[in-house]
Amino acid sequence: MNQADTLQRFLFDGVPVRGALVRLDGAWQQVVTRHNYPAAVRHVLGQMVAASSLLAANLKFDGTLIMQLHGKGALRLAVAECTSERTVRATARFDAAITDAPLAELLGEGGTFVVTLEPKEGEPWQGIVALEGDSIAQMLENYMQRSEQLDTRLILACNDDTAAGLLLQRLPDGHGDAEGWPHVVALADTLQQDELLTLGADDILYRLYHQETVRVFDPAAVSFACNCSEERVGEMLKLLGGQEAADVVLEQGSIEIGCEYCGQRYVFDEDDVNRLFNFDVMAAVREARH
Repeated sequence: MNQADTLQRFLFDGVPVRGALVRLDGAWQQVVTRHNYPAAVRHVLGQMVAASSLLAANLKFDGTLIMQLHGKGALRLAVAECTSERTVRATARFDAAITDAPLAELLGEGGTFVVTLEPKEGEPWQGIVALEGDSIAQMLENYMQRSEQLDTRLILACNDDTAAGLLLQRLPDGHGDAEGWPHVVALADTLQQDELLTLGADDILYRLYHQETVRVFDPAAVSFACNCSEERVGEMLKLLGGQEAADVVLEQGSIEIGCEYCGQRYVFDEDDVNRLFNFDVMAAVREARH
């Protein structure tokens, strides 16, 4: 079975632990080939994309999980999203001179970690905590413990070809041996980075837990997708205002906006701006200038 671009959920029958494994190949390549990200940025984004897929796996809602790292160092912003349809996308903002360095150094002091649940219907929910930990995995483990009081173990890895991760979460007592959590985590900690990046979910589960009873659910495909559109960009221009939009067109000939996630370019000329604001805003601004 080809387990590339696959999310695999599982549950221990004798221990109060649920888990998920994800391996992203083509989906991760869709992220990195659209931008010339430095190695330090790729390393962070790859782990975040894998982590967002894993955390979204156990959510029962229609919408998007958005994970954001806000830094004050060379890495200003890193964003990874996973939808309930198992599509992912990611982007980052950083200083041109960024180099390989520990995550805490890349982010600087005073940064924040933000997780947003944005349902298709209803109000979004957002949790914000200070950056705690030396890795994406540790930061998320601390976040889950503080925000959800949920014991979580995350192992994340990425290279230029693949982003992958393992998630374990302790369930409330009453399901199996309550003392089994440390044992399951200890076995997970023997997993090597290269194994996580190269082995399929079936092989990893056998390698770690062949002596346990593990219930494996149907695997789910994960893919890259971006929800940007001309309509969404137009709505953003409406917030800018008719005069401001017309001023840009008069000075530059058009408004060109690129999607930070997929790189798609959207161009609005005079006719587009007039149509967007439902009147000849270009003529009005020209007349006001004279």
